Amino acid sequence: MDETWLHHYDPETKQQSMEWRHSGSPRPKKFRVQKSTGKVLASIFWDQDDILNIYYLPKGHTINADYYSSLLVQLKDILKEKRRGKVTKWVLLLHDNVPANRALATQKKLAYLGFQCLDHPPYSTDLAPSDYHLFPGLKKQLKGRHFSSDAEVIPAGETWLDGQPSDFF
Repeated sequence: MDETWLHHYDPETKQQSMEWRHSGSPRPKKFRVQKSTGKVLASIFWDQDDILNIYYLPKGHTINADYYSSLLVQLKDILKEKRRGKVTKWVLLLHDNVPANRALATQKKLAYLGFQCLDHPPYSTDLAPSDYHLFPGLKKQLKGRHFSSDAEVIPAGETWLDGQPSDFF
């Protein structure tokens, strides 16, 4: 499980905006463009088979222990439905060390649900598969595109995630 921001507009990278030009032609003007203020936080639960579920943080809310615990309860139901017969004893969960994940209420909910957590050392690139495998492709797909609302950016992200073959995960 990990979170990422889906921006309504994230400017192209320099690589994406490169142009062919003659050696004597003037350099194109590049204006510094800021990311849009419109964005939505996606909490993505995934495993070796595919995306289990994506939750979008409602406007004006923050991720706290109560919110995260409610996501874990919903995840338990989704696992029963999608992974029937695969989950026998417990679920091994990898999430980062943000305060909502380390809170006592969250730890109690994890124990109640029968989830076990992998320790996540800070600054470990080996234990951040979302940041180094899942999110870069998603961000690349959305970069440079304009969306006017959350209702447009969410389906674009989900379409890319749904289009990945099972061996991607």
